[in-house]
Amino acid sequence: MHYVLGKEKSKVLLLGNEAIVRGALESGVGLASTYPGTPSSEIGSTFAKVAKDAGIYFEYSTNEKVAFEVSAAAALSGVRSMTFFKHYGLNVASDSVLPMAYLGVKAGMVIVVTDDPSCHSSVQGEEDTRYFARLAHLPMLEPTDAQDCVNVVKEAYKISESVNLPVFVRTTTRVSHMRGIVEYNKIVKGETKGKFNKGASKKASPALVLEEHKNLHEKLEKLKKASEKSKLNFMINENTKSDIGIIVSGVSYNYLMDALTDLGLELPVLKLGFTYPMPDGLVEKFIGKYKKVLIVEELETLVEEHVKLLAKETKPDLIVMGKGDDLFPQQGEYNEEIIVNVLCKVFGKKYKFDLNSHASEYQKIKVIKRSPLFCAGCPHRATFYAVKQATKGMDVVYGGDIGCYLLGTFKPYEEQDFSISMGASIGICHGVKKATNQKAIAFVGDSTFFHASMPGIVNAVYNKSNILVIILDNRITAMTGHQNNPSTGITAMGEETKHLKIEDIVKAMGVEDVRVVDPFNVNLMTKSVKEMLENKTVSVLIAKRDCQLLVMRERKRKGTKTVKFEIDETKCKNIRECLKGLACPAIMEKNGKIIIDRNLCTGCSVCSQICPAKAIKPVIEK
Repeated sequence: MHYVLGKEKSKVLLLGNEAIVRGALESGVGLASTYPGTPSSEIGSTFAKVAKDAGIYFEYSTNEKVAFEVSAAAALSGVRSMTFFKHYGLNVASDSVLPMAYLGVKAGMVIVVTDDPSCHSSVQGEEDTRYFARLAHLPMLEPTDAQDCVNVVKEAYKISESVNLPVFVRTTTRVSHMRGIVEYNKIVKGETKGKFNKGASKKASPALVLEEHKNLHEKLEKLKKASEKSKLNFMINENTKSDIGIIVSGVSYNYLMDALTDLGLELPVLKLGFTYPMPDGLVEKFIGKYKKVLIVEELETLVEEHVKLLAKETKPDLIVMGKGDDLFPQQGEYNEEIIVNVLCKVFGKKYKFDLNSHASEYQKIKVIKRSPLFCAGCPHRATFYAVKQATKGMDVVYGGDIGCYLLGTFKPYEEQDFSISMGASIGICHGVKKATNQKAIAFVGDSTFFHASMPGIVNAVYNKSNILVIILDNRITAMTGHQNNPSTGITAMGEETKHLKIEDIVKAMGVEDVRVVDPFNVNLMTKSVKEMLENKTVSVLIAKRDCQLLVMRERKRKGTKTVKFEIDETKCKNIRECLKGLACPAIMEKNGKIIIDRNLCTGCSVCSQICPAKAIKPVIEK
């Protein structure tokens, strides 16, 4: 039995993401759906492990829009549901999210969205999804730690059913991935089957949409009152004498409280957990006591600007401090050090040691810099190596996409000229072919193919393009934690299902030259890329080989020996193609010699194939 299914009153150390699942189970959730994306991935992997035992339904959908729609249908049918994704996933789902505010729900529906300040796992950029709550007219709650994740999710279901609207629960990377003690309450067995509410479809006509928009604003007024009374918004040290108060939201609350403790400060704080609609009355009451208010919030200035608007009407002489005063950075996540520096500046305090001096000393520490690398034996490394060999001397635009293969951006490959969104490599490369005379290669992963790449391929075929699409099929959704997808033949709940073959789907789209090649066959890969780049129509090359991490785990489980490789020093001519051209982490220089670390080698054989001196040979370990 998974520990998230633990007994009532037990106390368990949970990730924030695991706590979200526990909160859903204590709320009687009946269905959950997602497309995996870090920092939300552990919510899905936890649901996948507990769904059968909990008696609920969970799925990995083909993309976030579909995942949202699956959960929305459950909520329309009287089954409490949850859907979740990272910030860029909400962009994908938004086409369906916004109309749901008009349509409404029958049972509670929670949309968990995980932002990624500082882009720990996001290549496109930072994004503050608090704007979506305002755009969609949907309430938003923001937990600060693991226990709060449970409490906020449970509150979100209550709010959802009080106004028949989906409710956003927004976390950030630090909340999703922090660990904290959670005290369990009883798991509630909710409805898993209901009946679809047909009446909702009548709201789709233009005239009724306008009426629903009016009703939506009335619901927002009700939500404002709920926000005023919510226990998620509260004051600390409100009777402390001070000219300055602090308003904080989200994970920054943790940093702030630690900083106040370290500085020995006791200051009045208004913590906001129900952040949209904002509790205006509570905020006005708080700011009315002080000459200045310091706003602590990551990313955009939503709270800061809102407080300024309220102050303009109720206390025009109030000084609102925050990002507008360059006290806080405009980008990136906060930490206690940032908060300490700001508090020292605002309150004229001195920390126990000079943080700036400490940072300068830390920066003097010599750390060997290296680019991120593919895992040893990763089939994507072999693919990018073969493509680079095939395109030497050519003017080629390489279309990047979202997945492990983003590492193809770095040296020695340098085969990702842009990365915008999932599937965009195909659309951009098609546009390049129409606007230039350059060749274009679009890279996408197997999961990305199902997520967002098929429309681009159809468009390229229909509009007579001749791009080369390379689908890196490592048989799993690897980057976000090895989740199954439609090409694996296994569902999120571990059940066998239809195995969808990418090559069959691509052929059905009208692509004539479709080849499936093992990327570890370097010569065939190189030859295929050269030939397909000369085609006059769209070509698709599927580089098919299991993720090496899964391969090595399976070998270990079965006790299968791995054929590893070593360098024959008598034949090595120090050409270094294996070291510099392939850049496998198992190959390194030691005491002036090139060696292969057997602890890292996975026996892929690619280095042996590309060695001009034929100096790399297999060795079967005893």
